Amino acid sequence: MSEDGIRLNKYIASCGICSRRDADKLIEQGKVTVNGRPAEAGMRIFDGDSVKVGAKLISEKKETVVLAYYKPVGVTTTERDDHAEVTVSDLVKYKERVTYAGRLDKDSEGLLLMTNDGDLIHGMMQAKNNHEKEYLVKVNKTVNEEIVEKLSKGMYLPDLKKTTRPCFVERVNKTTFRIILTEGMNRQIRRMCQALSLKVVMLKRVRVLNVTLNNLKPGEYRVLSREEVRELKEKVWGKKSESLN
Repeated sequence: MSEDGIRLNKYIASCGICSRRDADKLIEQGKVTVNGRPAEAGMRIFDGDSVKVGAKLISEKKETVVLAYYKPVGVTTTERDDHAEVTVSDLVKYKERVTYAGRLDKDSEGLLLMTNDGDLIHGMMQAKNNHEKEYLVKVNKTVNEEIVEKLSKGMYLPDLKKTTRPCFVERVNKTTFRIILTEGMNRQIRRMCQALSLKVVMLKRVRVLNVTLNNLKPGEYRVLSREEVRELKEKVWGKKSESLN
C-alpha cells in the first residue's frame, strides 16, 4: 500500500468482497468499520488499519481467481434475494469467496464470470470501455435481413428512453441470430426484440471478452488459467497487465 493509502471502497473491492459501487452502499449502511469506528465515504486506508465488513475482518486477496460459470435458466444473478428461488451463490461453491462480474437475467443462460477481484469487476462493468459480450438468440419468427439490419444499426428503446449502440448481428439459421454488444442496458436484447415484435425463445451468452463458454454444461464452471486471466485484464483495461495480482 502506498504512503497515500487507498480509498476504502477500492480496498474493500480488492479484498474480493464486492464491487466499489456495492462497497459504497455498505459504507452508507454503516456496515463497515475502520479501527473499530464507523467508516465514512471517501476515507482512505493505510498500512496497519483494521477494516471490518460486519463482523468479518478483511484483507487484500493474494491472487486473482476467475471462474467461467454456465448459469442455467431460472437461476437469479444475485448473492441474496429472499424472493429468488435459486441464486448463483446457492449453486457456485468455491474454496474462496467469488462474486459475479456483470449480470445475466433469470430467464437467460450462459457465461457468467465470477471473481475475487473487485477491481476487475469494477473495470468490466464500465460501459464506456466497450467490452464485447456475445449472445445466441432464438426467436419465434423468421430472422430476415430487415431484422438483422434494424438490430445492428442501433434501436431506440422507448421505455428506457435510450438508443442502443450499433452492434454486430449475424443470422445463424431461420430463427436464430448471433449478436455482439458493447454495452449492458437492462434486458437489452429482449427489449430490442420486443420493439420488433419478436419473442425471445432462448437467449444464451457464449462469450465475454476473451472468455468463451466452450464445452461447459449448465451448472458447471471452470477456473480460468493464469494466461486467460492476464489476457482478460489486458482487455479490460486496454493495456498489458504486469501482474496477475
